[in-house]
Amino acid sequence: MALAAAPANLVGKQSLRVVVIGDPGTGKSSLVVSAATERFPGDVPRVLPPTRLPVDYFADRIPITIVDTSSSPEQRSKLIAECQSADVVVLTYACDQPATLERLSSFWFPELRRLQLEAPVIVVGCKLDLRGEEQGTLDAVMAPIMVAFREIETCIECSALRQILVYEVFYYAQKAVLYPTAPLFDQEAQMLKLRCMRALKRIFILCDHDRDGAFSDVELNDFQVICFNAPLQPNEIIGVKRTIQEKLTEGVNENGLTLTGFLFLHTLIIGNGKLETTWTVLRKFGYDNELKLRDDLIPAIKRAPDQTLELTSQVIDFLRGIFNMFDTDNDGALQSAEINDLFSTAPENPWSSHLYENCAENNVLGGLSFEGFISKWTLMTLIHPSNSFANLIYVGYPGDFDSAFTTTRKRRVDRKKKQTQRNVFQCYVFGPRHAGKTALLQSFLKRQPSDAPPVNGEQFAANTVELPDGTRKTLVMREISEGDVGPLLSDKESLAPCDVAVIVYDSGDEVSWQRARELLVQVATRGKNTGYEVPCLIVAAKDDLDQSPLALQDSTRVSHDMGIETPIPISVRLRDLNNIFCRIVHAAQQPHLSIPETEAGKTHRQYRQLLNRSLTVVSVGAAVAVVGVAAYRVYAARKNASS
Repeated sequence: MALAAAPANLVGKQSLRVVVIGDPGTGKSSLVVSAATERFPGDVPRVLPPTRLPVDYFADRIPITIVDTSSSPEQRSKLIAECQSADVVVLTYACDQPATLERLSSFWFPELRRLQLEAPVIVVGCKLDLRGEEQGTLDAVMAPIMVAFREIETCIECSALRQILVYEVFYYAQKAVLYPTAPLFDQEAQMLKLRCMRALKRIFILCDHDRDGAFSDVELNDFQVICFNAPLQPNEIIGVKRTIQEKLTEGVNENGLTLTGFLFLHTLIIGNGKLETTWTVLRKFGYDNELKLRDDLIPAIKRAPDQTLELTSQVIDFLRGIFNMFDTDNDGALQSAEINDLFSTAPENPWSSHLYENCAENNVLGGLSFEGFISKWTLMTLIHPSNSFANLIYVGYPGDFDSAFTTTRKRRVDRKKKQTQRNVFQCYVFGPRHAGKTALLQSFLKRQPSDAPPVNGEQFAANTVELPDGTRKTLVMREISEGDVGPLLSDKESLAPCDVAVIVYDSGDEVSWQRARELLVQVATRGKNTGYEVPCLIVAAKDDLDQSPLALQDSTRVSHDMGIETPIPISVRLRDLNNIFCRIVHAAQQPHLSIPETEAGKTHRQYRQLLNRSLTVVSVGAAVAVVGVAAYRVYAARKNASS
């Protein structure tokens, strides 16, 4: 079995900081000096200043700084600070002092856990030359400690005096940072972690060019060349497959190395301590230490606050193919298991978040239709385009960012041009508690409010709206709870992504309308002050119940005064929605209309009108004066001529 490793990829790290800790007298300072000078020091200070290893100390030529520490109580805060800034911690004990070994379990590891240390830990037994034979082997001594403290990356014993394994201490320290075990392998279960399996599955699928579910000899060799720039010899290919088949029958079939065998191969590699091999594969395909695509592979998105991204037809065609591929029962819908399978090459299912769980329409069996599938992708693109593109890559999209998304025109420009070319509209739904906001969103997804599970935090509903002319647009409705209105509107750009705002109130409750009116004024004022004005509609919900005459009268007057449409009555319970969703889209398509006029705006408009009228009067007066002067001059000239 031979998969060769390649030089380290730092994944953004420019240097490593190794912090050495442990009980007094365990040999910390001697270890540091011995590593830096390759000789045992005669006289060592109690604590050394930070020490830099030569840049060529390891073949990777990564600058390494070793920080010595004191464990005295007065230096505790400094010790904590150093541990928290460490890339890797070297924790020492003295081989000739069993009490220092016991202190690892009784003090040091509990303390590191209390500090929530995230850096890997290398346990180092110093003064190996003084170890007594009665103390047992390293494996026997450390086995129970490693079982209790899984954060231990490696255990090693060394002698600074004899220069035994000093180099290896810092080699393993470097390796623990560059090729960490924790993201890849569950030490307790002795198996690959889920994210690691998902990443390797994606890599396997990408390299399985004939899509037969197995690496042929040619594909296995191509994979080796891609990752390690070196081919496999025929006898090495045979050796790899034989090793897998001997331990796992289903790891190899008549077509070659299966996905199961590929994953098992990496389990063996990691178990043999060759983590650099698996990491080289992962990094070749763009993964960082969290087993997600590196940030530099996702382009920075440059757009104005009032611009959004939409899926292109090319991506929608790709997603249609993916949808059909994973609709294994050909029922025209994806069940939960099929969606999980679709995202099994991503770090996790992005739609497991509460934002996406109930945001699209499902059929009676709970399946997600293609329209619902695209609605979820549309929502993800709208609120988190970087995540949307990353997940497109995870599920196999071969194109680049520009082929996946189109950037819309600025909404301010749309208002000036009195039209928009957008295909996706976002509606913010405001209203007091119990006004009917959630019911409106659920009705958009063809659900009764009682069918919806309780939701904490933001709630979205995304669906397609067919307009009277036959065109189809995607509408995304975002419910804004009453408590979130203040924080939302405190952000200057909060209304920039909003195409239309809907203010919902309980038509039978005068207090509900009074609060809705306040919200309408807040939204209108904030839009006017920030330049992100939005069309507004008022929805009088629960129209099937007793109406409040005062609320009806005042809401009609307010809508007239503000220059917007009169309240739209709806009843979700009776499913009498008064064509509300088409009306929302229609308002969004005419961004210059339905913008409420505030008192400040009205005063400003009246002032401008008065100013314009004044200027007109002045202009007419000036014109009359000019004509009068001219007439007088003509008259005077004629009079002089006649005399």
